[in-house]
Amino acid sequence: MKIQKILNILTLLTGAIAVTITSLWIGQQAYSWLPPQAAAESVLIDDLISFLVTLGAFIFLGVTSTLMYSVIFHRAVKDDFTDGPAIEGNITLEVVWTAIPILLVLWIAGYSYQVYEQMGIQGPSELVHLHNPLGMQSAYAEPKDAPALAEPVEKIDVLAKQWAWVFHYPERDVTSTELHLPSDRRIRLALKSQDVLHGFYIPAFRLKQDIIPNHAIDFEFTPIRPGKYSLTDSQYSGTYFATMQANVIVESPEDYQQWLAKIATQKPSPAKNQAAAEYAQTSNQSVQTGWVTVPPAAPPLVNSPG
Repeated sequence: MKIQKILNILTLLTGAIAVTITSLWIGQQAYSWLPPQAAAESVLIDDLISFLVTLGAFIFLGVTSTLMYSVIFHRAVKDDFTDGPAIEGNITLEVVWTAIPILLVLWIAGYSYQVYEQMGIQGPSELVHLHNPLGMQSAYAEPKDAPALAEPVEKIDVLAKQWAWVFHYPERDVTSTELHLPSDRRIRLALKSQDVLHGFYIPAFRLKQDIIPNHAIDFEFTPIRPGKYSLTDSQYSGTYFATMQANVIVESPEDYQQWLAKIATQKPSPAKNQAAAEYAQTSNQSVQTGWVTVPPAAPPLVNSPG
């Protein structure tokens, strides 16, 4: 009897170790499911997702392996139709299986809010100027063992409207429909909406900030990976909101300055706007179909149409 008990304990420990190792491995694989980390802040979101995947895998594997073990090793013998032992009123077990989920939920909530706070996403309380006792700061996450990144130096104005993004660079007083950013330098965006609610979302940066009409929102981050990325409107803003996308170009500070100098020599001209083009095509049809929609804003005048 003692040998059987020891074997059961060893089996339990072996299974727990196997489930833990497998869960940790699956959690590490979660990093490869996401786009490349193009901003310093992206590591915060990736670590959170990896943690949630690890925890979810541990719970799933733990439950399924326990069920499989019970089905394989604790089956009733053939033709045994007797009832099992009547076990009820195990207060200890009930407390344990109630306390563990509560602690897990509190752990997830605390970790998630910590990341939310570090990212500096401004929620409704910030936008309506309510008192925020937590003192939420702008997004900033410096990679471990990385050189200190510069203080905010690049200020860019971002205007969202139905249905276009317009980026203004005060340093040279130029505008563009592409968002150009210098790598490894702090960026401060002044986000504004001309009409309705919009969402500033760059998946590769793991950054999303709602843009509220009649509010100027300062949002900071640090791009670290040169390349071409996509900016999209994460909030439904009307009929043509799917066309409201823009390229995000992260380049070296030298190339960024050269680009600014180049477009500063160009005269403003109307930018290509897919929403305006589709609306004009629909309006010219002899037979009107579909719902009446808000006319898109006129194509913006920019130095660099992208």
